[in-house]
Amino acid sequence: MNPNGAETSERKSGKSDHFESPDFYHIDDLLTEEHKLIRSSIRDFVKKEISPIIEEWAQNAHFPYGIVKKFGDIGAFGPTVPEEYGGGGMDYISYGLIMQEIERGDSGMRSTASVQGSLVMYPIFKFGSEEQKKKYLPKLASGEMLGCFGLTEPDHGSNPSGMVTNFRDAGDHYILNGAKMWISNSPKADIAVVWAKNEEGRIHGLIVERGMEGFSTPETHGKWSLRASTTGELVFNDVKVPKENLLPGKSGLGAPLMCLDSARYGIAWGAIGAAMDCYDSARRYAGERIQFGKPIGSFQLVQKKLSEMLTEITKAQLLNWKLGKMMDEGKATTPQISMAKRNSVEVALNIAREARQVHGGMGITGEYPIMRHMMNLESVITYEGTHDIHLLILGADITGIPAFT
Repeated sequence: MNPNGAETSERKSGKSDHFESPDFYHIDDLLTEEHKLIRSSIRDFVKKEISPIIEEWAQNAHFPYGIVKKFGDIGAFGPTVPEEYGGGGMDYISYGLIMQEIERGDSGMRSTASVQGSLVMYPIFKFGSEEQKKKYLPKLASGEMLGCFGLTEPDHGSNPSGMVTNFRDAGDHYILNGAKMWISNSPKADIAVVWAKNEEGRIHGLIVERGMEGFSTPETHGKWSLRASTTGELVFNDVKVPKENLLPGKSGLGAPLMCLDSARYGIAWGAIGAAMDCYDSARRYAGERIQFGKPIGSFQLVQKKLSEMLTEITKAQLLNWKLGKMMDEGKATTPQISMAKRNSVEVALNIAREARQVHGGMGITGEYPIMRHMMNLESVITYEGTHDIHLLILGADITGIPAFT
């Protein structure tokens, strides 16, 4: 342990990754031995499989499809899904720790994992038939299949109820038309959980499989953010979807919003993983960089930056841990999840920007993770509910007056 309670784990090969996780308030005391073991295994995985090459993937806008099977092998997909369906049967603290460690490596990598778990496996498990669960969940959990989640449309982001994607009854199947965009995993996905309106205007979830005629997934190019993950569209042109692919357990906008709650919870933990990485890099650099004959860590303004980073990380760690306990008890509310997601991403972005200043000009290069995290977090602050929408979710809960309807 170092003076601020950090635990140390070093990767033995590849690009140097000597990350030390800050734990100033000894939050490890609140974790079980199983939690620590899960975190350690994911941290080691990130140091071996992601850290050595993530900068190259990001610089080249390359999505390493092989990571999907590896995520499956380590249990990163659907960790809270029961073991009978291929999941890990873990609690939400474990899920949060997994997301924290993966996003410490890269937000795009965490996006791949959290979409698969929270936005594809979760709705199939919660709203799917037994046949759907047995057909899809084990293959999604193992990484044999990759999934995506289709809610956002070109003209309907923060207002998903305005979606125009629709399906109609055509006897023994449905006919699906419409389009979704900004869809993580879509260009490589084997299935898509798509939200669309029926002829009465009611929102339902449907499982659309790659290869169905009229279904295409154009890739989005030119991203400055999440460059190591794959993003695209979902286009439906008279796609015939078997009736058994309709999720029967729940309809209405509340169904996809429940999925988003699960994803936002994972983001709350994940974003702090990125913040930890930026802080740790800045702390280390401040001890190594010499100016005016001494380390820049000896200067008051640098110490101020580091102190504020550690303070905000510690506050967020405690918030996330308490939210995890409430999730395990089934007591967490949407506004509580919104608070944590919004707080974590804001903290992470501020820390990334301050850490970039500590690194000076080196902070903009791929020698350090700072600029990559900063660009990634500009997406994380917008997806799964924008920063401002989460304020309004909280505001509606505080006042009882929705400001966005």
